[in-house]
Amino acid sequence: MTKQYIYGIDIGGSKIELAVFDASLKQLGSRRIATPQTSYQDFLTALVEMISSADHKYQCCGAVGIGMPGIINANQEVLSANVPHATGQNAAQDLAKLINRPVAIENDCRCFALSEAKSTIGLQHTRVFGAIIGTGAGGGLCIDGELYKSAQGIAGEYGHYSLSAVLQQKYQLPILKCGCGLTGCVESYIAGPGLARIHRHFSGKELTTFEIVEGLRKGDVFCQQSFACYLDLMGSTFAAIIMAYDPEVIVIGGGMSLVNELVSNLEEAIVPYVFADIRVPKIVLAEFGDASGARGAAILAKAQVGVLS
Repeated sequence: MTKQYIYGIDIGGSKIELAVFDASLKQLGSRRIATPQTSYQDFLTALVEMISSADHKYQCCGAVGIGMPGIINANQEVLSANVPHATGQNAAQDLAKLINRPVAIENDCRCFALSEAKSTIGLQHTRVFGAIIGTGAGGGLCIDGELYKSAQGIAGEYGHYSLSAVLQQKYQLPILKCGCGLTGCVESYIAGPGLARIHRHFSGKELTTFEIVEGLRKGDVFCQQSFACYLDLMGSTFAAIIMAYDPEVIVIGGGMSLVNELVSNLEEAIVPYVFADIRVPKIVLAEFGDASGARGAAILAKAQVGVLS
């Protein structure tokens, strides 16, 4: 019997990664290229080349799943600020025609959530929320190991909750325009670049997120003030997630999840923003780390084509 392999493709604004999995979702290899910036056709051509190369290497016709930044609407059309050439296109359908096989597609953060819902910790819970905190902020809810499907594919977009007016006034924060077109989205403050914006607000200085975390650990006053504000905003935002979805566990990934000071203090930061008798769910780190988005896309592909373990 010919071996069955699955390709999970994680697409970002700067890179595309194709990871190869066997039917039991063991990762066998991966390849990464820069995301084409010139045209939608170049974008599709790059995907076809990666898939064809994997087919040749593994001597198979791999099942394909894609994790895509932005919204995938009910018609499977993409709305993506990070991959603007794909906006308005049915990327899954167009790619399927070129490679002559079905293509599963979902928002990349929701792919992350699906992967972590099928992790060691995720499988112990019914309701799992996966939250990416990186260049952007987004997530997804899984119930009984399956993605919660909303009418327009927007469930889990917590990065576009509005900044709390209470906290905006408490810290006198500037009201920022979000890349999505809305104003005051919390993503502008809590995603990785948001910490630098908060620090600039308090100090007037331009530091990277890494430099601010280093300053925090060295006792720099402005870095401590900035991080305290950042953590407060995170607590308020995650409280809103809890009030909306009532998950049993929240799994976090992305670059900011590597900051120990955030992970260890986030549960306590949530407490002031939920009802007094509400239990704050456990906050845990992603089991599959950077590979989780591609793994989630592979899980989608496996389900779509019925690959057997």
